[in-house]
Amino acid sequence: MHPFDEMYEAVAQSAASPVAGAAVRAHYRSYASWLAGQDDTLMRSRRDEAELIFRRVGITFAVYGAKDEDGSGTERLIPFDLIPRIIPADEWREMRRGLVQRVTALNRFLHDVYHDQEILKAGVVPAEQVLNNAQYRPIMQGVDLPNNVYSSISGIDIVRAADDQGKGVYYVLEDNLRVPSGVSYMLENRKMMMRLFPSLFANHRVAPVAHYPDLLLETLRASSPAGIAAPTVVVLTPGMYNSAYFEHAFLAQQMGVELVEGQDLFVKEDFVYMRTTRGPKRVDVIYRRVDDDFMDPEAFRPDSSLGCAGIMRAYRAGHVTICNAVGTGVADDKSIYPYVPKMIEFYLGEKPILQNVPTYMCREPDSLKYVLANMKDLVVKEVHGAGGYGMLVGPASTQAEIEEFRQAVIARPDGYIAQPTLSLSSCPTYVESGIAPRHIDLRPFVLSGTEVQMAPGGLTRVALKEGSLVVNSSQGGGTKDTWILEV
Repeated sequence: MHPFDEMYEAVAQSAASPVAGAAVRAHYRSYASWLAGQDDTLMRSRRDEAELIFRRVGITFAVYGAKDEDGSGTERLIPFDLIPRIIPADEWREMRRGLVQRVTALNRFLHDVYHDQEILKAGVVPAEQVLNNAQYRPIMQGVDLPNNVYSSISGIDIVRAADDQGKGVYYVLEDNLRVPSGVSYMLENRKMMMRLFPSLFANHRVAPVAHYPDLLLETLRASSPAGIAAPTVVVLTPGMYNSAYFEHAFLAQQMGVELVEGQDLFVKEDFVYMRTTRGPKRVDVIYRRVDDDFMDPEAFRPDSSLGCAGIMRAYRAGHVTICNAVGTGVADDKSIYPYVPKMIEFYLGEKPILQNVPTYMCREPDSLKYVLANMKDLVVKEVHGAGGYGMLVGPASTQAEIEEFRQAVIARPDGYIAQPTLSLSSCPTYVESGIAPRHIDLRPFVLSGTEVQMAPGGLTRVALKEGSLVVNSSQGGGTKDTWILEV
């Protein structure tokens, strides 16, 4: 079966060009007509202009472990594609409903895990899966959070694949609830498209995304400890050598709040303060882009200099809010992902709107047996892996790679899950050879405060290598602007 193509009703097997004469889907027709009239030389010059501007602005990410020829660390641009991914209004409405439902259930699960543990007592989620999980934080047990929200900013990865009738079906591939990144690229991609092709936005009713920083700040302020009329919000970054530092600085600047490092904060009498030129200033909400283990050397890793000593004491006392909450990782672990549909039914009494990808848990003997026998056809993932690492894509791997991964799974089956190799939907993409289909995913950013909100769309990531299913920027993927058409 051919992959579902977002723009055309059929896609070529070779991925060199769309099927000749294939019908254009209704929501792409106006754009396809415009694209057909564009000169290739003009498109190439626009692509070069985008790269120059992104480089000048400093929209880069660091690649850990990668080295330039001189041995120094390397920073790379995330390639930007000129052809947008377009989603019609009715599809977005349904996806949005599913995202609100899913994130609401995940926050209910996190509150339950750190309080009464009803879902564990009911046997819906195995207790050992949670309580023995590396991301479970006993220090959070019994801590009450504003609005009972643990994941204020959730990045939910969604893919699309063709069903038996060739219709595109959306699936949730992964929940990112700790420190999800990429929203700055969503915003910068839109600005770039409006700069390069302003006429397109006069002819298409594209839902705006520029208000995301306002929504984010509203969400963070809504999570402030009770009784504070004008909360002070800061963005906590590990520093300029972090791969997502551009985004940390960008969001702080867009929200008009301070960007701080751990050394800029201190705790006194269980309150958190920021050092300023005018003296200490109390901090009420910390939008942290630092992992749990590095947040507080008193509570977690004593060798960490990225966080602030005593911050967990202030947090547990209710004098500061950390977004996302410490301990959220227990809900986005890949070994917990298969239980999210059951969480939705348990907490909300509803059927899931968005489907999970079928998942085999290698900790279960029957699933392990199936996975070991069918590795060449599956995607096998380390439960704590991220960024496209710790993963085997069976159909694209050598026999030696499969055998090496097989031994790792046998040695530690509870550390792995496996899924069918979905043929991710493709979207026309401007590559060196011209316009060709490439596989994509979508990461909408869901904000939970007193209510659940989101900017329309999200970050579309694209696997630029022909045939590749790995869209992660650290693995050579690029990004596209995502258009939600307003009716």
